Amino acid sequence: MSQLRATKSGLVVSAVICMFIFLYLRNPTPAESEEEPAHPEVVQCGFYPDELCSALFEGKGAAPQIAKFCKSPHKSEIHAHLHTPGNCSRISRGLHFITRPLSAEEGDFSLAYIITIHKELAMFVQLLRAIYVPQNVYCIHVGEKAPKKYKTAVQTLVNCFENVFISSKREKVAYAGFTRLQADINCMKDLVHSKFQWNYVINLCGQDFPIKTNREIIHYIRSKWSDKNITPGVIHPLHIKSKTSQSHLEFVPKGNIYAPPNNRIKENPPHNLTIYFGSAYYVLTRKFVEFILTDIRAKDMLQWSKDIRSPEQHYWVTLNRLKDAPGATPNAGWEGNIRAIKWKSEEGNVHDGCKGRYVQDICVYGPGDLPWLIQSPSLFANKFEPSTDSLVVTCLERRHRLQVLRQAEVPIEPHWHFQQQSHFNMRLNR
Repeated sequence: MSQLRATKSGLVVSAVICMFIFLYLRNPTPAESEEEPAHPEVVQCGFYPDELCSALFEGKGAAPQIAKFCKSPHKSEIHAHLHTPGNCSRISRGLHFITRPLSAEEGDFSLAYIITIHKELAMFVQLLRAIYVPQNVYCIHVGEKAPKKYKTAVQTLVNCFENVFISSKREKVAYAGFTRLQADINCMKDLVHSKFQWNYVINLCGQDFPIKTNREIIHYIRSKWSDKNITPGVIHPLHIKSKTSQSHLEFVPKGNIYAPPNNRIKENPPHNLTIYFGSAYYVLTRKFVEFILTDIRAKDMLQWSKDIRSPEQHYWVTLNRLKDAPGATPNAGWEGNIRAIKWKSEEGNVHDGCKGRYVQDICVYGPGDLPWLIQSPSLFANKFEPSTDSLVVTCLERRHRLQVLRQAEVPIEPHWHFQQQSHFNMRLNR
């Protein structure tokens, strides 16, 4: 160890780390051949990333510390595909998009997605290709504040898929402001008028990632929520009453968008609606979306929501509790496993703490959170920041793709696989 500390050669340090990871993490089983050939491509750390990802999913103690030395190369590869001139076939194949329905069941049940983004281009590509299948439809809302180069790259990708499009109207999305809600409404209008048929709509942001496959999502909806909307929430708690009892005005000070309080007392909700508080995330039937866009109560509720803080936490759940709304669940509470989120206030009760870091009381996941994530019953997880730690999403993505392909009932195209997954594939279910 003293020799390692004494040396200043990055090459030697890398070699020692690589050797340590290989010896500590590999831990072969009798089923593995002793003459198994070496992995053809070693990137910094052992059989990277699959060797390290396997150790992280298994909860091996040293794995999160070792992960600090390893960086994912996928961001540069994704950027290269989107910024290098070429045709759409090259882009879709090079980025490993799935290009056919993987089962008859999935082909007959189409989902619509609303994805709100403004940063982290590589993360957006990883999210989209994880949930993409040709029978679904995807509305992408790119925030007005996103850089021009970012918008151009997203448009380049979107142009390659008939069932993916940019929302026709863009908003300057404000944290805790009305524009976050309006962005979803804009996409809903586009989706209803699109030529694609779909059964349910799910909303995502650029820091979400699926932990269930498309087939598993469909099974969950059909088995527990057939023809029903999923909007977890309860009657407005007293401790957050100020969110709807005072007006909040959005403004933009030097590019930072937020919604500060206004001391004006807020008028009562329209149509004597009972206000609920819940998740900003939902799974909604098409008929409910059409109701949202046409019913006078929904329209008046939208207008009333323009100057309250975080209106998306009230709007969907309040309208879904109306007994005559299509797919309504008037007696539901927090049921509905939509998002796996580690809230700081729930540490020690719902979860064992954030292994990454808390931002606004929400855990930005680190490698040590991976065992907890894959045990979650939720459909998606939030919150990820690949610019801080890209390995977390890389591991989840590679595991997710293997699960997707294992469930497929059609012949697998070679480009649907990510490169060098043989070792990870062998250890996935252990």
